[in-house]
Amino acid sequence: MVICVKVPLKRAQEVKCFLVEQGIFHPDYAVKKTKTHIYFPISRKSGINKQFGFAELADVKLLPKARKKTDMRSLVTNKLTKKELAHLRRAYDITGSIAILEIPPELEKKEKLVAETILQLQKNVETVVKKAGIHSSDYRIQPMQYLAGVDTKETVHKEHGVLLKLDVENVYFSPRLSTERKRVADQVRPGESVLVMFSGCAPYPCVIAKNTKAKEIYGIELNPFGHKYGTENIKLNKIRNVALFEGDVRELVPALKKKFDRIIMPLPKSAGDFLDIAFMAAKKGTVFNFYAFEEEGKFDNARQRIRKACNKNNLKCRILRTVKCGQHAPRVFRICVDFNIV
Repeated sequence: MVICVKVPLKRAQEVKCFLVEQGIFHPDYAVKKTKTHIYFPISRKSGINKQFGFAELADVKLLPKARKKTDMRSLVTNKLTKKELAHLRRAYDITGSIAILEIPPELEKKEKLVAETILQLQKNVETVVKKAGIHSSDYRIQPMQYLAGVDTKETVHKEHGVLLKLDVENVYFSPRLSTERKRVADQVRPGESVLVMFSGCAPYPCVIAKNTKAKEIYGIELNPFGHKYGTENIKLNKIRNVALFEGDVRELVPALKKKFDRIIMPLPKSAGDFLDIAFMAAKKGTVFNFYAFEEEGKFDNARQRIRKACNKNNLKCRILRTVKCGQHAPRVFRICVDFNIV
């Protein structure tokens, strides 16, 4: 018997994304489907019920997957030294048809081999690039170096019923936040007016527009490339209730002279610096989805930052929940604090 999480078929994609992101999905067993539900094998119980209230845990008899030499390590074992194998990172991101790798210095001489192996393994991958630097500037962009396949850095990513066109080098985007974007969208009530600060190529606006009955969604992005692709994505998905603005939120939020039911702040590195501006667009009852990077055991730092900013602006808030939505570094997590103005 294998421990499984049982979920309705219509929620299968978001749950599987979460399980894979958290390293909980058990790859050695085949999933089981019924007419209404799907059973995902998991390696451990890890707060799944808290993340998805509709999920159930069950012991299920599953067939083990036939083991084939189709994983990266098996394919390159005879082509790398033991030292090189020790540095091989099997985890990588796939955005649309582009695989994005992290190549340690010890493997740089074999990076083309690793890239070609990815193309062999992943049928949907047409291009392989590697990270060639860190995220930098106010645009949060990261240099990428072409390694194999089609020489392009532009792709179309699919998630939650939307298409997102972007350039992986000139626009900040993380496929790992797909589950988090859907979590926030699931909170949006019919008729809400939503503001997305730092909206990038518009993943939050598009996912919310396609999956909710929000009245209107505003997005503000500083990066002209992000704004350009965001505008294309609104047209690509035939969305009519989204308005995107290019520029600095410090200037544009006051200029809007508008109050919102929900304000999303997906800038974990420095969202706290913009709370004063965000409060200008808030009213009693406004819900915030506020992102931050915090060390394990120190999540209260973000909550205290919010309370301090509220006090400074003569506002009262209520913390609704705090969730982990990705690991940024060893023992450092991307978290979201949901709170509202009372």
